[in-house]
Amino acid sequence: MEQRHLGRTGLRVSRIGLGTLTWGRDTDEHDAADMLKAFWEAGGNLVDTADVYGDGEAEYLLGRLIEGLVPRRDLVISTKAGSVPDPDRRFDGSRGHLLAALDASLARLGTDYVDVWHIHAFDPETPLEETLQALDLAVSSGRARYAGVSNFCGWQLAKAATWQLAAPGTRTRLACTQLEYSLLQRGVEREVLPAALDLGVGLLPSSPLGRGVLTGKYRHTTPPDSRGASEHLAPFVEPYLDDTATRIVDAVTTAADGLAVTPLQVALAWVRDRPGVAAPIVGARNAHQLTAALSVEALSLPDEICRALDDVSAPVHRYPDHDWSTL
Repeated sequence: MEQRHLGRTGLRVSRIGLGTLTWGRDTDEHDAADMLKAFWEAGGNLVDTADVYGDGEAEYLLGRLIEGLVPRRDLVISTKAGSVPDPDRRFDGSRGHLLAALDASLARLGTDYVDVWHIHAFDPETPLEETLQALDLAVSSGRARYAGVSNFCGWQLAKAATWQLAAPGTRTRLACTQLEYSLLQRGVEREVLPAALDLGVGLLPSSPLGRGVLTGKYRHTTPPDSRGASEHLAPFVEPYLDDTATRIVDAVTTAADGLAVTPLQVALAWVRDRPGVAAPIVGARNAHQLTAALSVEALSLPDEICRALDDVSAPVHRYPDHDWSTL
């Protein structure tokens, strides 16, 4: 698998990442082991998790598989902190919480460091400089090699990245940001992606297959073994089962038929090769699904297909994104 630099850093990651959202909950140890081995054997190295995935079980499961199955040195492990199970405060970006969460993640993962550590979301109740100082302390102490953020909107990302660049050598520049990005969700193109490109921050798209909808599996019914039929994830899939999504999925299917490939390959290749993207994070249910996603490595979409998909999925961005004098 080809590798790319993560943002404007020297760290190189496989251009497809392995997600672990369902590990320890819907994905058991056997399936997780099969996926990690298949991913590693295909040349993948970026494995993404978070302290809240499976209430910590995803990190614990990944930690059990490291060394026994795949050498730690061969993986780029990315995790996140900041989401909390508190209905009154969904995010805690305080320095104390973040550093304690990082130590807990390291214990579950069974490693002395993570390669990339993300702030999971913006916390409006904590001064941003306090949140960012946690990243600096994590890197300076060796507990994290690189730092990033997740689910920051455009102005939040720009403010955070600029603050980190203001004191080189003292503050740790942001290597990456992780947000949802697919043919069904192109909101990041409005402000986040331009900010990331300008500031040298790599984009790690989550849900690059539109929460599974872009595979075409929901075109006629909801498969009983799919996320759309899962008690935990059905509400996650449902927003992408509307008429707009149907039109886009039909276009992806038409393109796939014309290229003699699958809708999954078309949708994943489209987002993988968008400007600013370092590596889409793919979450599969088993090794068979993951292998199907990894087969996209050999596919590059023709320009005319890309333009057609751009047109059918184009979001409505008007003022102030476009020149006001043309409106």
